[in-house]
Order: sequence, then structure tokens, then C-alpha cells
Amino acid sequence: MRKNAPAGKHPRAARPNPLADCPLTAAFAAIGGKWKLTLIYWLAHGELHFAGLRRRAAPISPKVLAEQLRELEADGLVERVPTGASPAPVMYQLSRYGAALLPLVEMVRVWGEEHLRRKRTGAAAGTPLACAGSILPAG
Repeated sequence: MRKNAPAGKHPRAARPNPLADCPLTAAFAAIGGKWKLTLIYWLAHGELHFAGLRRRAAPISPKVLAEQLRELEADGLVERVPTGASPAPVMYQLSRYGAALLPLVEMVRVWGEEHLRRKRTGAAAGTPLACAGSILPAG
């Protein structure tokens, strides 16, 4: 069985924008999907290695995590930082461009928190929320 090549040798292309002149579809192509905003949220707390991201974004599969990170990297939102000679661990961090998304990610997180509160009832209402901490400095 042949394994996939590491991202450094064969980088993944960014997701195509289905409507070339539409800013909304451009944004959704870059940050849309089930995991990308969650990954950006966790990377806002500092650089992480693959396994650390996988633990925080559970139950994401390694294949999907690698795919999402490659797409975020292709769009310039995430940087892949090797820590030494191969096969040394690789760290992932938000790029300066990716950090520009943090106010948007925070607004989506706050909206999602309120949305969950509206939907929760009974015993579930007291359950702590995952991804509940703000990523923006207080002030």
C-alpha cells in the first residue's frame, strides 16, 4: 500500500471558488467546512503539532485533519513549521493573514454559544461547552 506524500513535497491546492467574483464564496472556499474554523480557533491559542490539534478537534480523522491543514496552508491561513530534519514533528501556527480571521471566528463562536443555549434543555443545559473560551484579548 502506498502512503500519501508529506505536505511539504506535494502541497495541496486551495479549494476552488465556485463563483469567481463572489466574496462570500471566496470566504467559504477558504474557511468553510466542518473543521476549519475549529482548527483556526485552537491555533489562535498557540502553535500546535498534528497530534495536539487532533486531540483538541476530536473526533476528526487523521486523513481529514491533514487535508484541512493543507487547504488552510494553501490559502495562506496556516503555516507549517518543521522542527528539524525529517521525520521530526511539524508545528502548525496561524499566519499573520490567518490571525486576521480571529475577530470573525470569535463572533461565530459567541453566536454558536448563544445558539447552543437556546437549544439546550434539562440536564444538558448545565453541561460545559467545548471551545467556550474567547480567543480575543479582554478589553
